Amino acid sequence: MMENRHIRLWQLINPTLPIGAFAYSQAQEYAVEIGWVRDETTALDWIQGLLEQVISTTEVPILVRCYAAARERDWPAFATWNKTILAMRESSELYLEDIQLGAAMLRVFPSMGIQPNHALTEGNLSYIASFAYACANWEIDLRMAAEGFLWMWSETQAAAAIKLVPLGQSAGQRILSVLSECIATSAEHGLLCTDDDIGMLAPGFAMSSAQHEIQYSRLFRS
Repeated sequence: MMENRHIRLWQLINPTLPIGAFAYSQAQEYAVEIGWVRDETTALDWIQGLLEQVISTTEVPILVRCYAAARERDWPAFATWNKTILAMRESSELYLEDIQLGAAMLRVFPSMGIQPNHALTEGNLSYIASFAYACANWEIDLRMAAEGFLWMWSETQAAAAIKLVPLGQSAGQRILSVLSECIATSAEHGLLCTDDDIGMLAPGFAMSSAQHEIQYSRLFRS
């Protein structure tokens, strides 16, 4: 398994992983509805802003801590950080998205040869905690895991923009090309984040998610 770690990561971040991540836009749908996101440039601004100011300062640091807790079999610490990321969700739909994806990951673990620990089944499991558990189980390099997660998130958001704005496939690839230049820096920032620095200030993101909950017509669940 040692030489297959990078391949295992590809399996985790593959869009065919049956967890339904494609069904969520992370509030981008409402941003399109009100015109904040309306073309390739504004779609890139929205996604890149969240990547650098939200995902790299919340998901990645929690990934680091859950990964370490799972490797050390420190299940109380694992549970604490799992609860921390769930408590940071600023709308009910973002919270539901997180626990629905976490539950879906838990269901698919046996088919991937991963034996869930009891700590994963006690209460709601966040997506990033389940991802961290899988990476720790397969001994995937932590930096590689962080970069892989950021790529997967970016790819999902670019796919949402293609459907919602709408954009062409080439525009989606241009967005991903720009984002790929930011991923290493964003991963590094998250890996070095201290406990006190975990968090974000993204009022537009929070308001968009809350408004999406009552949006009249929706393609996405968040």
